[in-house]
Amino acid sequence: MNQKIEFEVPTWNKIYRMLLCLDQQIKKSSFKPDVIVGVSRGGWPPARVLSDLLDNPNLANVKAEFYIGVAETKGEPTLTQPVSVSVAGKKVLIVDEVADTGKSLKLIKEHLAKEGAAEVRIATIYYKPWSAVLPDYYAEETSCWIVFPWEVKETIRKIVKKCRETGKPIEDEMARLVKAGLSKRLVDRFLKEILEEEIC
Repeated sequence: MNQKIEFEVPTWNKIYRMLLCLDQQIKKSSFKPDVIVGVSRGGWPPARVLSDLLDNPNLANVKAEFYIGVAETKGEPTLTQPVSVSVAGKKVLIVDEVADTGKSLKLIKEHLAKEGAAEVRIATIYYKPWSAVLPDYYAEETSCWIVFPWEVKETIRKIVKKCRETGKPIEDEMARLVKAGLSKRLVDRFLKEILEEEIC
C-alpha cells in the first residue's frame, strides 16, 4: 500500500449535505435532465438521492470498469454495460461518486453522445484536480482516496489483498483508516470477516 495515499472517510450525513449542494447547483443552472444515469456501482447511491431531490424518477444505469484496487487501475476503462434506457434526443445527467482520472466519465459521456443524447452533463460528489474531465457540478475537490460509506468492506478487502502481496502489515493500514475517521468497531468487524473467509 502506497504510504503517500491519504484516506478521506465521509459520513452518510456529509454525503447527503454534499448532494444537497449538488441539487442547488443543478437547479441554479436551470438544467432539467430527462434522465439521470447512475454509473455502476458507486454512482447508484448519489443518483438515487438526486432523483429524489430533483423530483425526477427517470433513473438509468451504465457501467464502466477501471479500478482493480485502491488507487490501482487496469489501463483504460471499458464499457461493460451500455446505458439501460434510450437517451436519444434527451437531456442526460451522469451521476458518479467521484471524478478521479476522469477516463470512465469521458468514456460514458462519449457513449451517451453516440446513443443520441441531446445534452449530457456530469455531476459528482468529489472532483480530483488531475481528472481529465471537469464535472459540470461537484461538491468538493480532494486529492485523497475516498472511502464511501457504501464500499467500506470492499475497500478493506482490497487493502488486505494488497498487504498480502506487498508484505506490509495489515494492522498499520487499518490504523490509517481509523485515523481518517472510519469506525474502529466497523474496521475490526470487517477485517475479522475477511480473514475468516480466507481460512475457509
